[in-house]
Amino acid sequence: MLLLTELSLPPAHPFDDDKLREECGIFGVVGVTDAANFVALGLHALQHRGQEAGGIVSHHPESGFNSARRFGYVRDNFTKQSLMETLPGQLAIGHVRYSTAGSKGQTAIRDVQPFFGEFSMGGAAIAHNGNITNADALRRELIERGSIFQSSSDSECIIHLMARSLQRDIPARMEDALRRVEGAFSVVAMTRTKLIGVRDPLGVRPLVLGKIGDGWALSSETCALDIIGAEFVREIEPGEMVVITEKGVESHHPFRPQRPRFCIFEHVYFSRPDSMLGGRSVYETRRQIGVELAREAPVEADMVCPVPDSGTPAAIGFAHESGIPYGMGIIRNQYMGRTFIEPTEQIRNMGVRLKLNVNRALIQGKRVILVDDSVVRGTTSRKIKEMILDAGAAEVHFRIASPPTAWPCFYGVDTPQREKLLAATMSEEEMRAHLGVDSLKFISLDGLYRAVGEAKGRDPDQPQYCDACFSGEYPVEPADMIEKGFEMKAAE
Repeated sequence: MLLLTELSLPPAHPFDDDKLREECGIFGVVGVTDAANFVALGLHALQHRGQEAGGIVSHHPESGFNSARRFGYVRDNFTKQSLMETLPGQLAIGHVRYSTAGSKGQTAIRDVQPFFGEFSMGGAAIAHNGNITNADALRRELIERGSIFQSSSDSECIIHLMARSLQRDIPARMEDALRRVEGAFSVVAMTRTKLIGVRDPLGVRPLVLGKIGDGWALSSETCALDIIGAEFVREIEPGEMVVITEKGVESHHPFRPQRPRFCIFEHVYFSRPDSMLGGRSVYETRRQIGVELAREAPVEADMVCPVPDSGTPAAIGFAHESGIPYGMGIIRNQYMGRTFIEPTEQIRNMGVRLKLNVNRALIQGKRVILVDDSVVRGTTSRKIKEMILDAGAAEVHFRIASPPTAWPCFYGVDTPQREKLLAATMSEEEMRAHLGVDSLKFISLDGLYRAVGEAKGRDPDQPQYCDACFSGEYPVEPADMIEKGFEMKAAE
């Protein structure tokens, strides 16, 4: 039996916070009592990766597969005993979603993962983090051959490809399906007895393995292992599939080996600062980004102030390296949620002030360095600058803890069209004038690479990360977007 439940979507924020939106978060456990409760905790820790919707599928030998999908936050849905009792069993997977493919802004419950399918050898559920760059072509082919799609999500292609595979078991069918897929994918899946994790050959999106008692866990980030008391074992390798049963973990490498290209923006913004990536603390990497930024772009000022919360570690590093005092000149309203008050036009015009407030006593008369993680459209940066000046700041200098974001991401991050990215149409000096600040500097791509551990900076011939949003060099051609007219960066 597959039980589906749903509620309506809460209203979105009454303003655009002008940030790149996280992709999705995935989590799964096997071999623990009330597995769905552990998955709910894991998804809560991964909420920063997707706030639009969440879902959990579990399996119990008597009731079979059970599923619950909800719009909104994990805390508002998957903490209710009446709901969690419908998800029994020692095996479960879950997903938190921010749509990067499908019908953005028109999400239906059918788009919420995990997806489920019945095959001749039994049922399987799948949750996907990333983006399939040839999904349109795959969908057309599958529909022409008789497949009937239930959602607008690119991830559903995987289920249909599995259904058409001639392999005799579900892990083998998944291997078969994923060989047809291009782009970025980290996947957690489950059968009646197995928990499966797969990472694409480039390793663009993260996936880690943990141990909890006699059971196992798979997660997008290590911070979600911490919340359930699981021990971090290792990262799933790029191109690796793990199949976990009561007998333990089997490792397979079904794809042609490629040089990994992990998403460098995971270090800058997406991952939680208390997670570990590639054996490095995300917090420490972000602090080091601030150190590199202070070395590359010094400026005389009275205070270093983070744009909370994502700019905080870099601001601490900048202040330490520059010797300029650190101060919390901007205070974030921690209780600003999706369901604030009805977004009237007056409230919309208040914009960022609903979320951030200036500490006037600290700012007045000061030359302020604002450290933020990125500039996308620039709308929020302009509003923050105005708030700082209104509070009496003498000067405002922006220091950005990432290179200019000039190219869209096609691997699981929701970025605007290229012409809406400020850095795609303006030089750094033009951006400074547009934002109306006294100075504006971004960390260089070499500086960012040094901060994440590449001592010599970026090797232009062999970059260690996917940095396409900064460089325009895509490790996998976005076939669907090229078909729609997207022009790749010309070779230099």
